[in-house]
Amino acid sequence: MTAGPIGGRAIEATPGSGRRGHAAWSWDAALSGVIPPLISPLGKRGDPDGAAIRRLTEHVLAGGARGLFVLGGCGEGAWLTATQREAVVRAAVRAARGRVPVLAGVMLPGTGPAVEAARRAEAAGADAVVAGSPYYFGVDGEAQGRHIEAILGAVRVPLLLYNIPQSTHHALSPETVARLARDRRVLGLKDSAGDFQAFQRFLAVKRGRTDFRVLQGNESLSGASLLQGGDGLVPGLGNVAPALFVALRRAAALGDAAACARYQAAIAALARLYEQGHWLSALKAACAALGIGNGRPAPPLAPADAARRRAVEAILSRHRAWSRGETRSGEHLTRDSALW
Repeated sequence: MTAGPIGGRAIEATPGSGRRGHAAWSWDAALSGVIPPLISPLGKRGDPDGAAIRRLTEHVLAGGARGLFVLGGCGEGAWLTATQREAVVRAAVRAARGRVPVLAGVMLPGTGPAVEAARRAEAAGADAVVAGSPYYFGVDGEAQGRHIEAILGAVRVPLLLYNIPQSTHHALSPETVARLARDRRVLGLKDSAGDFQAFQRFLAVKRGRTDFRVLQGNESLSGASLLQGGDGLVPGLGNVAPALFVALRRAAALGDAAACARYQAAIAALARLYEQGHWLSALKAACAALGIGNGRPAPPLAPADAARRRAVEAILSRHRAWSRGETRSGEHLTRDSALW
């Protein structure tokens, strides 16, 4: 391990094939941008579709994404087998080709399974793991801390915290996050809880550690979070329209609240696709409409039916410029923007 500010340090001292401190990216830049939580395209037999993962990777990078987060909620990590999860990580690492970091979710209910998943993700080439609260049984902040510390102790890559109590049923408190942030291997936090008051308290953790990054995962709070000092975004709709969130991030960096409001309104309109049946089936249907995957979610969910696919496609048609990675004026958004 080497010490120093996130933007300039190599978390893992042993360089890999385009991984861990690669010259093409830094943690500071990645965690201050847009990192879509990628879907996991699956074939008819449930095997991860490597070709679709490559297409998805090129789509989000063309839109300006600065990292790939696999095996989160959108990536169905908790519902995939260990073999499927490892295949997703390997496919994402191959697709990224060292251009951006790959963060792998290990959001499993207990410490043992999460540690095992973290080791397999590291072996598959992930640049970091993403972990949150254990679930199924009740846990307090002390147990959450032991869970994260065990994962950190099992791998050499860093870790991003993930607060999503609607799935884990136990929130990470600001106090627990502040305590875990003392370990510099903890890069920051993705907060998807939708509790803006708690999000502001997470931002306060940065006062004690300026390189701790706080990212918003709730799309409806994207603009407000950035304008209040949030570092980046991890939006599910970034699978479909990454350029829209990149444009919002750029506007926030310029302090343009009016532009942020316009982009936030566009996000709200695009989010109507989540209302077409189960949100995950709808998101996969949207990706399939863009030529990415077949729309098939992991069991027991079913794919969107024909009527819902048509509704999703109608919503996408109204946001075609964003889903193609272009602004409304046709200006292509790249991750080399000098505004960041």
